[in-house]
Amino acid sequence: MADSTLVPESYYPDLKALQAIDFTLVELNLYLDTHPNDLEALKQFNSAVKKSAEIRESFEARYGPLQNFGHSLSAYPWKWKDTPWPWQV
Repeated sequence: MADSTLVPESYYPDLKALQAIDFTLVELNLYLDTHPNDLEALKQFNSAVKKSAEIRESFEARYGPLQNFGHSLSAYPWKWKDTPWPWQV
């Protein structure tokens, strides 16, 4: 994907799924800051953490890394140079 116009149709729904689960994590994190003993919320948080990791791993395998500086693996050849970068979409 050297050209941002060649983004597959599935890219945006997949990115939206990742953004949605990460939004859920932010909200649960904020809730748990004020309700640390809510076991059900903690279970939801831990489940969402696992789901986020699964979605992120799948997304990066299909479209390339989401983060630089060692936070994402890269397939061969080096994929970080390929666009679109997450902030470009």
